Amino acid sequence: MSAPLTPQNLLPGISNPLALLRKLEWRVRNAVESTLGGIYRSAFRGRGMEFDQVVRYEFGDDIRDIDWNVTARLGEPYRKKFVEEREVTLIVVFEDTPSLQFGSAGISKREALLELAGLVMLLGAVNRDRVGTIHATPRGYTLHEPVRGRGPIMHAAAELFGQPAPDITDGATTAAIPWQLLSRSAPKHSIMIWLGDFAPRPAPEGWPIFQRRYQTMGFRIDDPWERALPAGEGFAAYDPVSGRLVNIGGTSAERAAHARWRETRDANWRALFPDQFSRLQVGTDENRLDALVRFFHRRMSAR
Repeated sequence: MSAPLTPQNLLPGISNPLALLRKLEWRVRNAVESTLGGIYRSAFRGRGMEFDQVVRYEFGDDIRDIDWNVTARLGEPYRKKFVEEREVTLIVVFEDTPSLQFGSAGISKREALLELAGLVMLLGAVNRDRVGTIHATPRGYTLHEPVRGRGPIMHAAAELFGQPAPDITDGATTAAIPWQLLSRSAPKHSIMIWLGDFAPRPAPEGWPIFQRRYQTMGFRIDDPWERALPAGEGFAAYDPVSGRLVNIGGTSAERAAHARWRETRDANWRALFPDQFSRLQVGTDENRLDALVRFFHRRMSAR
C-alpha cells in the first residue's frame, strides 16, 4: 500500500513516549475501575486447572469457585484459587516493518499499533500480570524479559515506544521474530499477543505447536485505504515498502488488484488465527481502547 508523501510518514515516531504512556494509563485505569478489569480477567485468564489455595471471596469473584465446605465451616464465603490466576505472563510481540509507516490521514499504522501495544501492557500492569516484550525489525530484535509492577512495565513500554522505525531504504520488508527463543523462554500457558501488519506469507515454523502451548492472539491495524481505495481522480503517493512515489489512477484494473491483495491478506490472517475470538483488527480511524473493550467482551462471551 501507499501513503501520501509527508514528513510525518517519512519519519514516523512518538516524540514523548512517557507523556503518551501517562495519558494511556489514565484511560486504562478509568476503564478498569468500571468494567474492563473484570472483562480482561475473564477473557484471558480463564478459571485455571491447577488448584492453589482457598482465599476469602470478594465481590466480583466467580461464584462457581466458592468452596462450600470451607464457607460453611468458617461462616463466611471462601473460594478456590488456581495457579493460572496467580501467575499470568503476557508477551507482547511487536513486529515492526516498513509497511507500518503507511498512513493516509493524520496517523501512521505504526503509531496506532504502538498505542494498542501500550494499552495492552498497561492493562497487564493494572491487573498485576507479568509483561514481557519483543520488538522485532528486519535488522534484529530486542527482548525484554517479563516483569511485574507499574514502574518496570512503564519502563518497558517507554522503551518500546522509543524504538526507531525501520529504515525504509534497507529494502528488507520482514522482521526477524525469534520464535524458537520465545518458545523456550515463555512459561507454558502464557498469553502471547502478536502485533503487526500481517502481510501474506507462510506461518512461522512450528506455529500449530506454539498455539497449543500458549494463548495466541493477533492484533492488526488497518488504514482506511487498505479497506478501499479512495474514490475520485488519481494521485501520487509515497510507498514506504519500495521507498518511491507511486501514481494511483483509480482504474478498474488497479481496484481489482487491490481487492485481490486484500482478500489474500485476510485469508492469510484467518489461517494464522482460525479462532475468530483470537484476532483483532482496528482501523487507524477507530478508538483503540474501545476496540479492546469490544474484543474482551467477545472473548468473555465465547468462553
